[in-house]
Amino acid sequence: MKNNLIAAAELDRLDTWAKYTADMCHSCMSSCCTLPVEVRLNDLIRIGVVDEFERSEPLKNIAKRLQKDGLVERFHQKSGIFTLVRMSNNDCYYLDRKTRLCTIYEKRPDTCRNHPKIGPRPGYCAYKPKS
Repeated sequence: MKNNLIAAAELDRLDTWAKYTADMCHSCMSSCCTLPVEVRLNDLIRIGVVDEFERSEPLKNIAKRLQKDGLVERFHQKSGIFTLVRMSNNDCYYLDRKTRLCTIYEKRPDTCRNHPKIGPRPGYCAYKPKS
C-alpha cells in the first residue's frame, strides 16, 4: 500500500464508482471502509460497545458516552442514527491498517453487511484495486 489516501472512497464523485461484483472485495483496498458508517443501537450492542441493559437509556445519553469514549463521531437524535468515528486517514475505526480487513467482521454493523445493496449508490462500489 503506497498511501492511505489512495484507498479513500470518493463520496463526492459517485460517477467514478464501479458496478459491484462479488469478486471485487478480494482485490480491493477496502475503500468502502473509508465511508462514514451509520449505525443504530442494535449495531452498537452487537459490536459490544453498548450493553443490552443500556437499551432503556435515552439514546442521547448513550451518544454522549460513546462520543466521550471516542467511538461515535455524531448522533442524530431525530433518526436515532449514530455515526462511528473514523481514523485520521478516514479509515473505519475497526479496519486493520495493515491487512485492510475488518477486525469485527462477524459483528459488523448492518450498514456494512448490506453494502453495496444500500448506500450512496446502491449496486455500485467505490472500488480501489490493491497495488
